[in-house]
Amino acid sequence: MGPTTEVFWTAFRALPAEARGAFMERLVAEPRLREELEDLLDAAVASERASEPTRPLDDVLAEVGT
Repeated sequence: MGPTTEVFWTAFRALPAEARGAFMERLVAEPRLREELEDLLDAAVASERASEPTRPLDDVLAEVGT
């Protein structure tokens, strides 16, 4: 992270929980920022699950009942 990012991250972490929540609510209220956050979360989940074994689609569909 660059120095500016580090300053913002430090300030965010120093906020009380209620203020952090309010900040996050404002972030996700902005459609463009919400899309970027969703993309980042999707990438993080995919990265975390990359080592998991794959499953055939038919097995998944049978499990969820479709």
